[in-house]
Amino acid sequence: MRRPDDSPDDARTRPDGRREPAFRRDGVTGLGYLQLATWGWFLYGFGSLLPQLGEDQGISRTLTSVHSVVLAVGALVTGFTAEPVVRRLRRRGVVLLGGALVIAGSILLTAGGAWTAATLAGTLVAGVGGSFLINSAVATLSDHHDGSESAAALAEGNAIAAAAGVVAPLAVGAGIAAGLSWRPAVLLTIPLVGCVVLLLRRQGTVPALDAGLPPRTEARTPLPAAVWPVLVLIMLCVAVEFVSAAWSADLLKQRTGISPGAAAAGVSAVIAGMTVGRVVVGRLALRQPPQRLLAGAVLLTIVGWAVTWSTTSAPVALAGLVTTGLGIAAHYPMGAELLIRAATPPLRDRAVGVMSIGIGIAAGTGPFVLGALADATSTHQAFLVVPALMVAALALLATIAARTRASV
Repeated sequence: MRRPDDSPDDARTRPDGRREPAFRRDGVTGLGYLQLATWGWFLYGFGSLLPQLGEDQGISRTLTSVHSVVLAVGALVTGFTAEPVVRRLRRRGVVLLGGALVIAGSILLTAGGAWTAATLAGTLVAGVGGSFLINSAVATLSDHHDGSESAAALAEGNAIAAAAGVVAPLAVGAGIAAGLSWRPAVLLTIPLVGCVVLLLRRQGTVPALDAGLPPRTEARTPLPAAVWPVLVLIMLCVAVEFVSAAWSADLLKQRTGISPGAAAAGVSAVIAGMTVGRVVVGRLALRQPPQRLLAGAVLLTIVGWAVTWSTTSAPVALAGLVTTGLGIAAHYPMGAELLIRAATPPLRDRAVGVMSIGIGIAAGTGPFVLGALADATSTHQAFLVVPALMVAALALLATIAARTRASV
């Protein structure tokens, strides 16, 4: 929410002399960005370590991918409990709760060793905590900024998260190559959570962090019908993102013959594309509608997939993964913006909670289905699920656009 004394002096002048809108990057905005970056570090590092974790424990790809399912179950738990937890703790308390759970989950995951049940438990706890961090960040940034500024803040925050995610697979790969395993990279999540807590403590009373939810009678109001098709759209896009993060390393290793450590680090190509893409999307979101940006991003994802899927050259495959990341960049932030616009302000926390449930289902189902298909055929053939999901997303986007035009 823009304060009365905010000034547009930080707006930039375009070459044609027109003023370009800008938004505040204050402490609350920085806190939201840091929450996204903390979970981005864990999440993308987690995706790149899965193949090595499976080899360490001597389990199949299908069973390895159960870790992704359990991580997604954490998002489901968060989604179902989001509204009562926010009502009791407010968003400030949710940040502390989420951070504590991420720390506990990271410790349990790294200490689990060859005991699959322990690593699954750690993944579940971290998934619940990470989803609380993400949900509170999205809702806070949306309430703290207005209109196109909200979309820009979400894109910029997710760009920073992706930037952290670029480094995480490199850290995982470096640890594996040095014989230290993937565990040190995961444990680095703990000081990142510490930074979140320190920055949170520096924020005074802020409506976006401390305001209560509407009365329970108003909370019973159903979400608008327009929310549901957007939710399905987000699920399709998120499935592609998690599939790419979880199994790109295995695809690279099988198709190009590079080492496991290099393949794990190669996942950074996807996330590097996401980082650059979200920086660009953050600026474009101030001038272009999210639907248009999302449609272009889906097409770009298909192009990147086609390049990676059709080659056996490591450099070409990495270039395709970068292009895929450029497309994926807009999926979550623009999808979240569409969903938030479809929900009225008093229902935003519930809408974000429902989105968490959808993301949990998509994030768990996508990698699991691909892992099962890879065991039955090959990782290369299993990756055909990516264009199938993206074509479905384009069809749904066209339907949403048609309904939007009809309602105007």
